[in-house]
Amino acid sequence: MMKRTTLQVLMLCTMANAYAQLSPEVTSWLVNTNSASLHDILETNVEQVQYTDSDVYISCEAVPGYDVGPWDDPSMAPNQNFVFKLTRNPIPAGNIPLELPDGRIGVWTNGVSIFNRTTDASYKSKDVWHVDGAKDADPNTITCDGYMAENGEYFNYVAPICLYDANDKGIHSPILGYAFDGYPIYGAYAFANEDGSGGIVQMTSSYHLRQISSRTTLPDGSQLEENFWGPEVSNNYPLGHYIEDYEYVAGSGSLDERNGRFCVTPEYPQGTYAYFVTVDENDQPAYPYTLNKSFYGEVQTGNLGTFSGHNEISETVVTYISIGNVAEEIDMIVYPIPAQDYAYLYISPSYQNNILATITDLSGKVLLTMTNLQPGITYELNVSTAADGMYFLELQNGEAYGMKQFVIHRR
Repeated sequence: MMKRTTLQVLMLCTMANAYAQLSPEVTSWLVNTNSASLHDILETNVEQVQYTDSDVYISCEAVPGYDVGPWDDPSMAPNQNFVFKLTRNPIPAGNIPLELPDGRIGVWTNGVSIFNRTTDASYKSKDVWHVDGAKDADPNTITCDGYMAENGEYFNYVAPICLYDANDKGIHSPILGYAFDGYPIYGAYAFANEDGSGGIVQMTSSYHLRQISSRTTLPDGSQLEENFWGPEVSNNYPLGHYIEDYEYVAGSGSLDERNGRFCVTPEYPQGTYAYFVTVDENDQPAYPYTLNKSFYGEVQTGNLGTFSGHNEISETVVTYISIGNVAEEIDMIVYPIPAQDYAYLYISPSYQNNILATITDLSGKVLLTMTNLQPGITYELNVSTAADGMYFLELQNGEAYGMKQFVIHRR
């Protein structure tokens, strides 16, 4: 077992205690630590994360760190100066949930807004048959599934393909963003069972295309007056062109009518309500894409509406210090959560080789070390001698670093 100096153990213990006080809604963001910018003008990703015991503030310009183009003229993407406020203690909304508004409903981990796929556009402007915004654009004209709003704001209806690797089907998908009710949004793959067991499977929507050729009824079966009928199903108006072409069939998929469920995740070993991105068999965005219908939790004021997202911070906050540049962080998945006698580690294939893994308890005591780990491989971690509790898995290779907390609990 590798020996550590007193200073090394003290530093690791301090870092472990600091992370123990934080939680994913603070640590999941892609923080810009090297002033990377678009056209040397607009800073990309999240500029700053600040938090209190109850809230987290996300400051950003709504510009991702990947190439979105064309934006040859930076004035086409003016600085939005967003400060989004998210609760750190989300609670269910109860019997009267807030319906999803048009426009922003959440924020991706790179600071780009998540828009509701329901748009103002409707058949003959009668506000009955609403155009699915995620399908209403030529895919050849967009990059990374992004669009530009009339105010120049860059946004996504669906999970941007440049934000994460959707082909990592054997591991639990990462947190891709947060809805404005404070609940996380994950990618399309998660634990089969809500208690964190059963392996990794694709999350599936419980929404399906209706078997209709005429648009004379709504998904709930109500008959429309002829004046509010939609166009006949055709090549110009195929099924799926309008959101009312879909119906919810409870239990037909793994997700509820909001496109989420309550479950254990790697970041929330005690369980949380979470939304999931949905994709089809070809990993293409599938309805309803992210959130649907209404927020599961209560939503704070200040984020919703055309001119919202500019919360003023009037309380004492702590600034979260990210561990280096995002490009220098090692991404990993540790499962199952909670672990029993064995845990499994998967390291993202986008990082360097010859990685050292160290597992420590909350006091900084080293439980296990493994050397020369390679990315893209799943490793078995024997933790059978460890007591139940919280542990930290540290990865490093001299150029990159990562840390993940996980729980051992034997039922």
